[in-house]
This record gives sequence, C-alpha cells and structure tokens, in this order.
Amino acid sequence: MKIALASDHAGFELKEAVKNFLTGHDVTDFGTDNSDSMDYPDTGFPAAKAVASGECERGILICGSGIGMSIVANKVTGIRAALCQTVQFAELSRKHNNANVLVLSGRFISRYLAKDIVEAWLTTDFEGGRHQKRLDKINSK
Repeated sequence: MKIALASDHAGFELKEAVKNFLTGHDVTDFGTDNSDSMDYPDTGFPAAKAVASGECERGILICGSGIGMSIVANKVTGIRAALCQTVQFAELSRKHNNANVLVLSGRFISRYLAKDIVEAWLTTDFEGGRHQKRLDKINSK
C-alpha cells in the first residue's frame, strides 16, 4: 500500500518509529526531518493532498496532540481523517467511517501503542452498507 507520512516537530520521533513499522509498504515521507520547531500545516497539507489526489492510498499524520493535523487533513476535500488513541478507535474509523488518514498524538501515546493502532488501521476494512449511506450524506454537503 502507498502511504503518505508526515509530522511536525512534536511528532517527529513517533513518525520515525511508525516508518519502521511500515516495512512492506511504499511510504512517501512528507517530513519533517528533525525535531526543530515547525508549523504542522507545512507537512500535513501536502500529505493529505497526496491521499486526496490518489497519489497515496492512505495517510498517517502525527503532531503533538493530533488535533492540529486532524484539522488540517479534514480541510482537504475527500479526506476522512480520524484521530485515534486506541486500537478500537482505529478499527471503528475504518469499519464505520472509511477513514483514509490516521492521525496520531506524538505526546500522548507510546510507540508500542502506535504500532498496534497502525496495524489495526491498515488491516481493517470498511463495512459499507449503512455506513456508506452516511458517508454519502457527508459527501453531498
């Protein structure tokens, strides 16, 4: 799977750990490349746009809380970004919402939990059915 990956300075260390979990996937790293302070929209927008355009199939974005990257990603038409702090949230974001961008918190989850969340998110399928009907309503607005 082709995956867009991006972080700000607060998510840099977790981004590097997540990159190591993604062996076997084609990862495009949109940065940042170090822990120097920077603005999350500078990496979040290009990564989200790569998913929306079809250049990448899914995206994983990381900032300090995950909230900023969630806001950025969801500003891009066609993106359904979900901030997930548990495996169950990750599974439901795929099953019920067909999330195409996973957002993680670099400050509030461990790399071990992040690995489990990423794995669950990448391997869980969208259920469709009544959930597709709901997404259609969102997309019609």
